[in-house]
Amino acid sequence: MVDWSSLDTVFLDMDGTLLDLHFDSHFWLEHLPKRYAEQFDLHPQETKDQLFRMIMAERGTLNWYCTDYWSERLSVDITRLKAEVGDRIGYRPHVQDFLGSLRKAGLHSVIVTNCHPDPLALKLQRTGLDRHVDMIISSHELGKPKEDREFWNDLSGRVGYQRERTLMVDDSFPVLESAHEAGIGQCLAILSPDSTQAPNPHHPDIPGICHFDEILPSLQARGTLPSA
Repeated sequence: MVDWSSLDTVFLDMDGTLLDLHFDSHFWLEHLPKRYAEQFDLHPQETKDQLFRMIMAERGTLNWYCTDYWSERLSVDITRLKAEVGDRIGYRPHVQDFLGSLRKAGLHSVIVTNCHPDPLALKLQRTGLDRHVDMIISSHELGKPKEDREFWNDLSGRVGYQRERTLMVDDSFPVLESAHEAGIGQCLAILSPDSTQAPNPHHPDIPGICHFDEILPSLQARGTLPSA
């Protein structure tokens, strides 16, 4: 499923790949509509439906992920509201073992996320995830989301990597398709990003796993080999 011997770099999505997507799903679909309706004295279900339509209209753009954009558009403090449910932030299964094995195998691990810097800081504070990887890049630093094929060209200016010797792991098929089209050598889908939801269907052209324990043995086998 993954040819570890041909890799130098592993790009990792964060939300839904390393961290449980339940936090983000709960915030956008439940907590924000509830608090927004309370703040502006609106009907709860009508507010939920309205916000869902507004959010979905921005899907695939940088605005979709941008805390500043939604704070301004909705006249609420998105960062503060996210902190109210910060106890829901947590790792997906086997993630810390996987990240430790990447390091032991001598692979360069880089989180490449569409998460805005403000909620990113909250998630790092809650998890200490930054201590387990070599680097973190937010797409907001580059001005375009990972779904944009040009993102990968701009990323090369921040991270020195050979595309054919790089693996991208993500729970978003549009992102993985973008990475593949940009020449990333291997792509791997996470099919169970949200612990409260059923797994997503497999992609016909992109291999997928539910949890990292499915590929840990082969990665750990690489880590026991002598360096070239």
